Amino acid sequence: MLAALRQDVRAAMDRDPAARSALTVIICYPGLHAIWGHRVSNWLWHHRAKLLARTSAELARLLTGVDIHPAAALAPGVFIDHATGVVIGETAEVGTDVTIYHGVTLGSTSLDRGKRHPTVGDRVIIGAGAKILGPITVGDDSRIGANSVVVKSVPPGSVVVGVPGQVIAPSHPRPATALPDIGDTLLPDLVGTSLQSLLTRVGRLESLADGRAASPVVHPPDAGVWHGEDFAI
Repeated sequence: MLAALRQDVRAAMDRDPAARSALTVIICYPGLHAIWGHRVSNWLWHHRAKLLARTSAELARLLTGVDIHPAAALAPGVFIDHATGVVIGETAEVGTDVTIYHGVTLGSTSLDRGKRHPTVGDRVIIGAGAKILGPITVGDDSRIGANSVVVKSVPPGSVVVGVPGQVIAPSHPRPATALPDIGDTLLPDLVGTSLQSLLTRVGRLESLADGRAASPVVHPPDAGVWHGEDFAI
């Protein structure tokens, strides 16, 4: 347990440039407090103190703004940055060195009591406001763009954006010493690209229609032609 707590502090130090010291992180980081509160409630949950575990989790939610079910499995090194509006469901599993930004939901799309929440691999970065829903898997080293809604499993090393989330590119590996970067400023505008494609197609169709309208009508030799009131064949 102590080793996991130390790794949680180190994760915040490594992944937040604003962190000035370990003491600052320990005192002032609600994301760290939420993780530590979950460590306690998770221990209680697995030692047949479920009501006390839920009470502990509720207290942590009130103090930090992060709602983590006591049964959720969080590996060491998880970092919740800004720690506002994060929701992690009962059967969710989060791997080692995962970075979660504010407004993220690891939620369910089912009322079944079995596995109904996501499994997030190691070293995944989940952008602000992203929603990962259902018993799906997000592969190791993937990046989920801000405000994406992911409802299908994601292969390892993927970049996902959009609603619903689409894999647009492989996630480039970074050196072990490099800070994680979601890279939202480099992600494509899927809606804008789609609209531009539609506008291009409409323009081509209009040009084709205008060209046909301007062309003279040529009747075949055996076509009927009007001559005044007579109709010649």
